[in-house]
Amino acid sequence: MPKVEIYTKLTCGFCYRAKKLLDMKKVPYEEYSVDFGGAKKTEMIQRAGGRLTVPQLFINGRHVGGCDELMELEYQGKLDELLAT
Repeated sequence: MPKVEIYTKLTCGFCYRAKKLLDMKKVPYEEYSVDFGGAKKTEMIQRAGGRLTVPQLFINGRHVGGCDELMELEYQGKLDELLAT
């Protein structure tokens, strides 16, 4: 089972789309809210190479990117491969 982590904000439509795709694939994930900044937001920025936008997704510790990158992996048929490792 892959370890999937997603940093989100409550009012983020892109976060909702990314989580919906993962839910449709029945992939469990750990969600970290960065609504109020703090340690988790700092952690996200460091792990994501300075990116400030949400969502930021990681699969087995590998930075995947945001919602657009996740959807592109799905479109290319590469997401299932990544989740299978």
